[in-house]
Amino acid sequence: MNLKTVLILLGLALATILALVCVLLTRERTPRRCQHLAPEQEDMEDGQSLVFADLTAEEMSQVVLYLQGHLGVPLVDASRAKPSENCIAWVDLQVPAKAEVLRFLDGGGARPPREALAVLYFGQQPEPNITEYVVGPLPRPAYHRDVTVQKYGGKVPYHRRPTLAVEYKQIGGFLKSQVFPSAPAFMQQVMEYDGANLAVVAAAPRGFQSGDRVTWFVLFQNVSGFFVHPVGLEVLVDHSSLDMSQWAVSRVFYNGQYYRDMVQLESAYVQGRVSVEKVRRAPWDGDFSSMKPRAPATALFPLQFEPQGPRYSVRNNRVLFQGWSFAFGMSVSAGLRLFDIRHKGERVAYEISVQEALSVYGSNCPAGMSTRYMDGSFGLGRYTSPLVPGVDCPYLATYVDTHALSDSLRPKKRKASLCIFEHNLGSPLRRHYSNLQSLYYGGLVNSALVLRSITTVGNYDYVWDFIFYQNGALEGKVQATGYPSSSFLHGDGLRYGNRLWEHTLGTIHTHFVNYKVDLDVAGVKNSLVAHDMAFEMTRAPWSPEQQIERPRLTKKVLDTEDQAAFLLQSKMPRYIYFAANSKNKWGHQRGYRIQITSSAGDHMPEASSMERAISWARYQLAVTRRKEEEPTSTSIYNQNDPWTPTVAFADFINNETITNEDLVAWITAGFLHIPHSEDIPNTVTVGNAVGFLLRPYNYYDLDPSIYSHDGVFFTSEQDFTACEINPLACLPKTASCLPNFPPFTYDGFRNM
Repeated sequence: MNLKTVLILLGLALATILALVCVLLTRERTPRRCQHLAPEQEDMEDGQSLVFADLTAEEMSQVVLYLQGHLGVPLVDASRAKPSENCIAWVDLQVPAKAEVLRFLDGGGARPPREALAVLYFGQQPEPNITEYVVGPLPRPAYHRDVTVQKYGGKVPYHRRPTLAVEYKQIGGFLKSQVFPSAPAFMQQVMEYDGANLAVVAAAPRGFQSGDRVTWFVLFQNVSGFFVHPVGLEVLVDHSSLDMSQWAVSRVFYNGQYYRDMVQLESAYVQGRVSVEKVRRAPWDGDFSSMKPRAPATALFPLQFEPQGPRYSVRNNRVLFQGWSFAFGMSVSAGLRLFDIRHKGERVAYEISVQEALSVYGSNCPAGMSTRYMDGSFGLGRYTSPLVPGVDCPYLATYVDTHALSDSLRPKKRKASLCIFEHNLGSPLRRHYSNLQSLYYGGLVNSALVLRSITTVGNYDYVWDFIFYQNGALEGKVQATGYPSSSFLHGDGLRYGNRLWEHTLGTIHTHFVNYKVDLDVAGVKNSLVAHDMAFEMTRAPWSPEQQIERPRLTKKVLDTEDQAAFLLQSKMPRYIYFAANSKNKWGHQRGYRIQITSSAGDHMPEASSMERAISWARYQLAVTRRKEEEPTSTSIYNQNDPWTPTVAFADFINNETITNEDLVAWITAGFLHIPHSEDIPNTVTVGNAVGFLLRPYNYYDLDPSIYSHDGVFFTSEQDFTACEINPLACLPKTASCLPNFPPFTYDGFRNM
């Protein structure tokens, strides 16, 4: 072999070695893909939580087929039903009785039959009415029973029915075809009406007495964010008749003046007797109300990821996380709900659920001054929004689809309408730095599990959270965002809010949210106990001539429902808890404390003719005996007949004994909203969050989070840069990986 060949071979060998070195070095610099580990808490449950599971699309369809074939009356699709026809308004899960469920879950009893609750509107009957049927067993229905009288003490009058989407559409057609054409000059010259440039929003309730179905409709420019673009025109429509040809206009309001109807308004306008305040036509994007960013994107906002995969598990309707387990569901009317909530394997609550969201408005315009929205009637679950990854929830959250059947004969799939994620709150759950005597640091990251849904009911968006902390605390929270409702600014409008734009009055209103919390602390039977403080005067034992004021603990058992009903603005004991019949290691009754976060405005005066329909909002907290016949604090039928409420919560409180009983806490949180210029383009969540905490109070012998694997502890004498001493020192290795961000998808604009 000659020298030239040897040199060539040596060169090739050297090049190969250099290439391999480069590959190895590059591989070292390129982060590996994150490897997912199985959650530590293995789900051994055999499907028991499915007793609480929402109906599947197939089950809903089977209920519809059964009702169509067994009621002996024609059923029209609710999406096109006339008021004078019969239809299925909605179908939901019929939650079994608690006693049956507990026998099944805890006592080895039979699984309760799976049933549906169907709400039907019977307009084509001699006495039109609303009827509720329980249909079962699912998935193959064989029976139905009318439960209306059992639940409400009688038939539900037809005028109380929640308004279907098709009825709003029919009223829109009535306005467009009959009402607006009766004032052609006014509509063309003042409103610049072209058949599509105006949007309407309905006020509620609808009238002043039982039987009324008379609704104020407010007109806005039909642009993005139209809720803050009023044009000054409001129309009162009487749609109480089941014969749509009998619908009529009862009154018209424009720029501070009332008219008998549009014909009278037109006549006055033509004669020059109308004070016209012409609104500049807004572009399609709404101009000031547009949510389109005013600045270009620059550096990406921080993102959260799980280096070793989710530490929670979701199977069907059941979630496990760090000692927590619970079942979740979505009610068509009330929205998000939890069942069988356990910590460390022990049930702490049977049910925690949203009940109602109420808004009471003020204005000098007719619709605004008469609006008291009870959003459960519209459907807090029905209007659950598809969630946007990265904004509504962390990008890598677990997204859950749900199904609903309302206003239709066919179930609809709501993609990504729930999300579940573990959230590092960026602060310690607990910590201590010791620089006295011994030198050490101990702490625990505050990482919690969040279950979230977001409801968009008209102008408002409600972000509903249930949050599970590692110390055994559970939080229920709601944040309000969306657009403020507005009125046309005229006259003394500034008595009822702030000016938001040229013609826009942001109207003052209250928000109230009610929750049902069925705590079962170390068993079903609990008592309600209040702890607080008082100062006492005493002489210093070592110096009797000196006086000391010292705080002491006060204790009281609240024996009756009347004692446990705390009016909204009244003073409530700062520590109030459900006490078990068992004690912890230190001799204290095991308990869970209720802590409310609220800045509620004033409740409607009890003298009001409609106050009983929302009487749950009288109380920041009311604890009653749990009764199967008192499943909810309100009714979907209260909105359209608050003067004769189908359910009046005040009747639940009748001074019954609540010592050593199965108890329910009804919690109300809220805030006063006076819209201001920073509510344009729309309202932010900051400062608009309320809710409650459930916190262990002597329930454990010590803080259970001390057993969390997330704890950090090291002393001055230890090598805190070593992984085996300090897990944070491992982060450069364990967290230096590439998370898998799936492609962005969103289904919010499909099947509208």
